[in-house]
Amino acid sequence: MDFEDKVVIVTGASSGIGAACALSFAKLSAKLTIVGRNVEKLREVHDQCEEASGKKPLIVVADISKEEDNARIIKETVDFYGKIDVLVNNAGMLLMAKLMDDISNYDRISATNVRGTYVLTQLAVPHLTETKGNIVNVSSVVSTVPIPAMVPYCMAKAALDMLTKCAALELASQGVRVNSVNPGPVATNIFKTAGATEDQNKYIYETMGASVPLKKIATSEDIANTVVFLASDRASCITGSFHIVDCGLHLGEPIVKN
Repeated sequence: MDFEDKVVIVTGASSGIGAACALSFAKLSAKLTIVGRNVEKLREVHDQCEEASGKKPLIVVADISKEEDNARIIKETVDFYGKIDVLVNNAGMLLMAKLMDDISNYDRISATNVRGTYVLTQLAVPHLTETKGNIVNVSSVVSTVPIPAMVPYCMAKAALDMLTKCAALELASQGVRVNSVNPGPVATNIFKTAGATEDQNKYIYETMGASVPLKKIATSEDIANTVVFLASDRASCITGSFHIVDCGLHLGEPIVKN
């Protein structure tokens, strides 16, 4: 898989899955735009990518829930590189909220996980059409596995999956592929960002790791490997597909145990 002369935008690139994706693309010689809200962490990722590839990524400090920031991500990328080949829609947020909790939880999550991703995709499509490029959305296994403590998040990821399907069908005639990676539990700081303490974060991952069929938790690098594959020419016949990377979580418990 070679991304020499390919321009790749990765949102939510300051940490976790996004940072791992950026580094993976850098190792494959991609020209990167890394997007996030935390400039200090973006600079750390920038330096790691430069060390891996010898190329300096373009840093864009932006919040995809803001339309003007989405427009700036695309403009700055095209002004700097002249084109866009791959858009990785990874930016997202998690809030722990149940059905009867305040509706503002849904509004906040939807603004980034659905609307922001939708708008950025719209703005990128004309450029991806020119390059016959592709889009990889980072969704979640909870788009189909309900978790009552995460209702707005589950809803948003389900919407993102439908965006993937509809966009793939609409853009196929233009040579643009659209796919999704749907992680299960991944060892990142997402629960701490959502308000969990260090002890709670540790307990969550230990519990999930013990309950999934493979008895382990995926890493950000595991997810990045799948994202990079889907963005590469090796996946040239794959579009509108969902790739679950969850150590078997979606399978549930076996009816008959060994």
